[in-house]
Amino acid sequence: MSPHAVGRRHIHRTVAAGVPLAMLAALVAVGTANAQGYPSQPRVTRTATLGDIPLATFSNALLPGTVGDDRGVDLGGIGSDIYPAGRRGEFWTVTDRGPNGQIKVDGKKRRTFPVPGFDPAIVKIRVSGDAVKVLDALPITTSSGKPVTGLSNQAGRDEAPYSYDAQTPLTYNPNGVDTEGIVRSADGSFWLVDEYGPSLIHVSARGRVLTRYVPKGLNLTGTDYPVVEALPAVLLHRKTNRGFEGLAQLPGGDLVMAVQSPLSLPNGDAGDASRTTRLLRFSPKKRAVTAEYAYRFDPVNVVDPSEDDTSELKISSVVAIGRDRLLVEERTDKAARLQVVELTRRANILGGPWDSDTTSPSLEQLDDPAASGVPVLAKRLVVDLGTVAGVPGKIEGVARVDHDTLALINDNDFGMTDGAGAFDTQGRLVDSGIETTVTYVRLPHGI
Repeated sequence: MSPHAVGRRHIHRTVAAGVPLAMLAALVAVGTANAQGYPSQPRVTRTATLGDIPLATFSNALLPGTVGDDRGVDLGGIGSDIYPAGRRGEFWTVTDRGPNGQIKVDGKKRRTFPVPGFDPAIVKIRVSGDAVKVLDALPITTSSGKPVTGLSNQAGRDEAPYSYDAQTPLTYNPNGVDTEGIVRSADGSFWLVDEYGPSLIHVSARGRVLTRYVPKGLNLTGTDYPVVEALPAVLLHRKTNRGFEGLAQLPGGDLVMAVQSPLSLPNGDAGDASRTTRLLRFSPKKRAVTAEYAYRFDPVNVVDPSEDDTSELKISSVVAIGRDRLLVEERTDKAARLQVVELTRRANILGGPWDSDTTSPSLEQLDDPAASGVPVLAKRLVVDLGTVAGVPGKIEGVARVDHDTLALINDNDFGMTDGAGAFDTQGRLVDSGIETTVTYVRLPHGI
């Protein structure tokens, strides 16, 4: 008798026993996978770690003189995303805005930038045995070749930047980017997404910003590169530090951007309580957004059984796995689940009422968007990474290695923690001990 026939017989018996239908597909999938020789459960097959590289050494090799004092911080933060570089074991990664944290002063949190001269970089790595090796790095620069830096852009919209001890205000920089996602085009140029705008950034093969696409009405002035207001204005309501986080490149060349968390519509409380965020499709040929989709998170205690705060839900990575299919990572800092969605024409909400900030209730306020007529993307769970032994926390990048293997990379926050204890009395980092790790996970029945 074939494995499929065995599976069907087991379904009939299980239904009769009253087992929920939601469990049946998993039971058959596991049985089939075993019969085909795959492991019955997802498992870690490789773990590789980035060694210690002083941040000043790394940065000054790219842009001499940019970092005078790294305060004992090593290169980290490259786990903001990961993208295959062509050769086996090689990947493109991107740092975020650099070492940063929060310290309370007079009861209010201040955003600190301990190494304000740090410039975000595109970093090419190789996984070799149990080590992650840096092969190449490209500093992200302005049109005139200056570092963009990772500093906040606009007073009144972005968090005010402060020194490592939160005592000295730093200068805003409209060129600054908080990069979080990366893909590489066939022509060798890169596309990145950023939290501040939020924005989509086209970067040359050597790291120079060609164009930064931002929401209509952002009015970002004073940049040393072209800025185009081509994204929906509703994105101006992105939650602070929760702009674009994931970026995928579809086979036809279109890009898909994920808003990390629900928009603050009509206010922050509504955004914190919401489970509905948005994906946007962008055509590089048209230089325009061509579609928008509603994505619904699972309840937070489903994603992470140890968490009960809905505002901790985030999308950190999206990966193209077909013409219009995506692997979407929804997570908290401690757990993550990977879902498959298909981007259909019927699900496109671009230009409708949900793009207006006067619509009431807003998309984010709907308890059941589908019941209100919103075509929410259907999704299918591929793997719950929180149940896979050996997967670290705060996974922000996912790449497809082959049919049944994923490469995951974590954001180690440059070894920083929040609070006044992040640095000692001499202003040197008290390292968290969390390293940048690339982890390979083999799935029982592929993607």
